[in-house]
Amino acid sequence: MLNLSPLFSTTVDESCLHSELDLSPDRRAWIASVRTEVRDCLRTGIPRVLQANGYTEEVPQPRFFTQGSWAYKTLNAPAQHPQQADIDDGCYLPMSFVSQTERPSTASTVFFAAAEEALKPLIQEKQWELVTDKPTCIRIVITTDAHIDIPLYAIPDEEFVTLRTASVKRYGYDSLTEAMNIAERDAWTALPAGKVLLAHRECNWKSSDPRPVKDWFLSEVEAKGEQFRRVVRYLKAFRDWRWSSGGPASILLMAAASPLFEKRDRRDDLALLDVVAALPEKLRAGVNNPVDESESLTDRLGKAAVEEAATAFEELETMLRGATSAGEPSQACIWMQREFGPRFPNRPDRVKVVSAAATIAATPSTAGPSELVGRTKAG
Repeated sequence: MLNLSPLFSTTVDESCLHSELDLSPDRRAWIASVRTEVRDCLRTGIPRVLQANGYTEEVPQPRFFTQGSWAYKTLNAPAQHPQQADIDDGCYLPMSFVSQTERPSTASTVFFAAAEEALKPLIQEKQWELVTDKPTCIRIVITTDAHIDIPLYAIPDEEFVTLRTASVKRYGYDSLTEAMNIAERDAWTALPAGKVLLAHRECNWKSSDPRPVKDWFLSEVEAKGEQFRRVVRYLKAFRDWRWSSGGPASILLMAAASPLFEKRDRRDDLALLDVVAALPEKLRAGVNNPVDESESLTDRLGKAAVEEAATAFEELETMLRGATSAGEPSQACIWMQREFGPRFPNRPDRVKVVSAAATIAATPSTAGPSELVGRTKAG
């Protein structure tokens, strides 16, 4: 049998699928700098726009939290056009400011309008694209392969106070940036559940808190190890190569993979195979939101698309199982590049031939301890 794991993930400085999925350090740093510019623009711009439109009381500066794949550390670089790296950065204001009532019918429109107006000078200067037809966010396309989504939230006044940035001295950090990051994390944790409202262009406000999904996924990684996070990224990489647009949502893949995953010692290929072997049946049976059992993630995708995804993962299982059983490493690499694209290295010289006994030994008899962050090159 063949061990393809060195081509999926490696601890040495060699190419592997996992590292090829990462944004380059320069690209990641640039996107982070753009996020900071957007935050600074909204932080000063929203109060300026609202005051210019007749608000006489003091206007608080909004607070921000990054969410989604950037926060989960599952963000993959785009596999093909027209895909874009997606950064979600929530913008928060206190409820009493956006409205005098608990669930206003117009405040969401005001919030969207003020944020969009505040962003226009920066967007024009940078020659970005402002997208205003997304029901739950403002989108800024910053390049052909990346965008920033800004969902807008309202929270109770007393909770808004918890979002104040702590001083460097309080946290004992050398840099203001590091202290602000820690303060943001602590404030995010302190917000109570069930009191976060998302501005919606069509439905005014919807109860929607992004923290439970983030907390769920990070707890799954803590319990199962970094290999689980890598497997999720492989599933997303397969999806992005199979579908230039559309396909199963990331949260659906995360929720479906979680109960199917089993740690395989130094064998990411087998850990992925375990998941994709059971994934079609799981998708066809239905998958719910892991933090809200009343929401069906497969219903959201639609019956025809669910079946298309299940069939695609059946084909991936066939190819991956065939690759691990292939007689020639070169053939295994060809099959894997067919499923993951050129980001999977064509390096048959790094594929290991192993015995069946060694393959069985890769499966622990009991759940293994979580891997330390840093065992792999990224993620």
